Amino acid sequence: MMPAQSGQYFATCPRGLEPLLGEDIAAAGGQEIAIAPGGVGFAGSPEAGYRMNLHSRIATRVLRRVAGADFLNEADIYRLAYDVAWAQLFDVSRSIRVYVTAVRSPFKSNEYITLKVKDAVCDRFRADCAKRPDVNTEAPDVRIHLFINEKQATLYLDTSGEPLWMRGQKIAKVAAPLKENLAAGILRLAGWTPGTPLLDPMCGSGTFLLEAAGMALGDAPGIARDMKDFGFTRLLDYDPSLWKRLCIEAAEQRVMADSLPIWGSDNDDDAVARARQNLAHDGLDDLIELRRADLLEIDPPAESGILIANPPYGERLGEQSALATFYPPLGSALKKRFAGWTCWFLTADSALPKGIGLKPKRKIPLYNGNLECRLYGFDIVSGQHR
Repeated sequence: MMPAQSGQYFATCPRGLEPLLGEDIAAAGGQEIAIAPGGVGFAGSPEAGYRMNLHSRIATRVLRRVAGADFLNEADIYRLAYDVAWAQLFDVSRSIRVYVTAVRSPFKSNEYITLKVKDAVCDRFRADCAKRPDVNTEAPDVRIHLFINEKQATLYLDTSGEPLWMRGQKIAKVAAPLKENLAAGILRLAGWTPGTPLLDPMCGSGTFLLEAAGMALGDAPGIARDMKDFGFTRLLDYDPSLWKRLCIEAAEQRVMADSLPIWGSDNDDDAVARARQNLAHDGLDDLIELRRADLLEIDPPAESGILIANPPYGERLGEQSALATFYPPLGSALKKRFAGWTCWFLTADSALPKGIGLKPKRKIPLYNGNLECRLYGFDIVSGQHR
C-alpha cells in the first residue's frame, strides 16, 4: 500500500534507456513502474522523488503530476490549468516558465498553447492571491510542463530544475559533447562494472571517464550540484530535513580509492587538456590516467577490458569520406592489439561494422538528442575477420 503522501511521477530520459531508468526508479523506491517512449511513469513518496533526483544517472528530469484530463479545444487546456490550486504548490513570488511537449497534437501552435497555460496559471494566482507570478524564460524558479497527445493533456511540476545530466562536474567542454546520462546508460548497456578495465580512446571532454569514475566511487550524480539547485526545493511541500538526510547518506557512501582501472586518451591536444581540466575539477586527476594518443596506435592498458568510444558520425559528405578511410585501419588495429577486449562504439553511421570488418555481437538502438544512433558491441579475438 502506498504512503498517504505518494504522488504520480514521470521521469524522462534519452530514448533507448527507458528500461535502465525503470531500474533506477525501483532502486529509489518507486512503484507502479510503467515504461513509455522517452520516459517512465511511477508512483512514489516525496522521498522516492528526492532519491531519483539525487541518485539516477539515467533520468533527464523527474516530473510530478498535478492534473490531467481529456480535451477538445484550447479552452479545455486553459480550464485544466486554471483549476489547479497553484498557490498551494508554490509561492506567488516564484518566477515560472511553461514548457509544452506535444505528440500527434491537434493544435497547430505549441506557442499558443504555452501562452494559454501561462495565462491560466497567472489568472488563478490573481484570483487566489490578488497577485501573479513573474515569467522568467531564462532561469525560472518553477518549471511547469504540459504534455499533450491527440486527446489527453497532463500537467506536471518539474522537481529537477536544470536537467539532471548537468552534474556540475564539467568546466571545460568540447563541440557536440555526449550528455552524461546517455554516457552512463551506454556504460551499463555495455555491461561495464566498477573494477573492470575501461578505456575511452576518443575521450573528448571526458564524459565516459567522469561517469565511470562516479559509478566506481559510489558518488550520487546529483551530489555535486548545489543542494538548493533542484526544482522541488522551491515548492511549498519541500522537506529540507529529509533532503539533508539523503544528501548526507549519499556523501557517506563514497568509496575511497588510490587509483581506478580507467584510462582515457584522444588524438586532439585540446580535447585532452579539457578532459584533464574536468577530471581535476572533480578531484579525479590522480585516479585516472589520461594522455594524448592515436586510437590506431594505442596499446591496451590491460589484457582484457571494455573499450567505449563515440567516434564522429560522418553527417557531412567530407566526413563520410574520411570515415570510410578511417574504418579499415581501425578494424585492423582492434584485431591486432585488442584481442580479449569487448569494444563498443556509439555511432549514427550504419556503415561502421562493415567498414571495420567486424560483426557486432549486439546492436542497440539509441538516440543522441534527436539523432538516431546504434551502439555496436564487438568481441575482439586475434585475427578476427568478417
